[in-house]
This record gives sequence, structure tokens and C-alpha cells, in this order.
Amino acid sequence: MEEKLIKISDAAEILGVSVDTLRRWDENGKLTAIKKEGGTHRYYREKDIEIFASDLFKFASDWINQGEEFPSTFYCPTSAVFQARLVKMERLLMEKPGFEKLYSLIVLVAGEIGDNSFAHNLGKWPDTQGIFFGYDVKKGVIVLADRGLGILETLRRVRADLSTHVKAVEVAFTEFLSGRAPEKRGNGLKLVREVVLAQPIDLFFTSGDAEIYLKGANKSFRVTRGPNVVRGCMAKINF
Repeated sequence: MEEKLIKISDAAEILGVSVDTLRRWDENGKLTAIKKEGGTHRYYREKDIEIFASDLFKFASDWINQGEEFPSTFYCPTSAVFQARLVKMERLLMEKPGFEKLYSLIVLVAGEIGDNSFAHNLGKWPDTQGIFFGYDVKKGVIVLADRGLGILETLRRVRADLSTHVKAVEVAFTEFLSGRAPEKRGNGLKLVREVVLAQPIDLFFTSGDAEIYLKGANKSFRVTRGPNVVRGCMAKINF
């Protein structure tokens, strides 16, 4: 059976990017097109488009580190857009068999991380306002990212003694900061830690060169120094 090919304009519409972006991705090998024998028009296998669109973590990583464009369906320019998409994800999770008790906690974790990005960068976005928010309920994965200030620079406003990304992320996830504005920002990450440690939810979180990886039944909280420095924050939730 011959594989279904779709035109570049249709592929662009599915991914939410421009035709020029797809041409550029083809030229640099990021998403290779097919040219029929003797022709110059670009086509794509429908399956390749589906696989490409499912690589949420790579989209988020390329965006925050290199400014690479990604499908617009994953972009939340404002907190209101993020909350609307969060409600949509919640409905899908409610319909997932066996998730009757867990779905609200998954939404809580994703919501706190996303809200944290907007609260940290309110009026201070370095360049691109908003966050990446992608999810695949069937595969059990959620990815969030921002090109914001990052945890260290944010907390230095109220904790000038912080000197490393590792210490700043540790404080963000473990210490309760004063409720006086603007110090109340970021306290939701402590709730994220508590929920993830107690539930069958895995979390990878990074800001700067600090990383947290909570996975498996016997999780223990620890912030380590990663091999790369990322701008802003990025999180991957598995359930």
C-alpha cells in the first residue's frame, strides 16, 4: 500500500508553521521533504509529520536554547491562553481510564509550573513572552518551557546571597518565601515537589545548569548540576 503524501502547504497547516519554515527545515535536515521523480514540489509522508509533531521535548529545548520555531499549537502567549489549554488537557485526562484520582494532580503540577513561568517573568520577559505547553495524553507526557529570566535571576531579587543555579532551584523547590509581594512568587514549586514525590508522576526540571530528576517508586529530591546551561526553565512530566 502506497504511503500517503501531503503537500507542503497542508503540512505547514498541520504543524502551525509557515511554508518558508518547512523549506528551511528541509534544507538543514530537520524535517526532510520528498520530491517526486522529476518534480520540484515538496511533499511529506503523513506519518513523518505525526512523529515530528510528537517530539515535544526537542521542540521546547530547541526553542529556549536556540530560538527555533515550533508548531504554534504549543505556544501560550498569555496566562489566559495557558489556562484555557490546561482545562482542555484536564478534560482529556478525565476521560483516560484509571486516571480518575490522578488527573487532578497531574493538572495541578503542570498548572503550577506554567503559572510559575508567567509570575516570574511578569513585565520582564527578556525577548519572547509566553510559554511552550505541549502534551500527549496517550503517551503520558507534558512539556513546558519558557525563555524567561530563570530561577536564579528571579530569586536574586529577594535572596541576593544566591550564587548558583543549583542552590536557587533547591530554594525554589524547598523553601517557603515570604508572602509579601513580590516574594510570594514561586512558592507553587514546593507543592509540585510534594505531589510528585507522593504520586506516580515523574518530573524532569531544569533552569540554568541545575537539574531535578524525580523518577520511579523510590524518588528522592536532589538538585544536580547538568552538562548544559539552558535559559529560562524547562520541565517534562511523565505519568
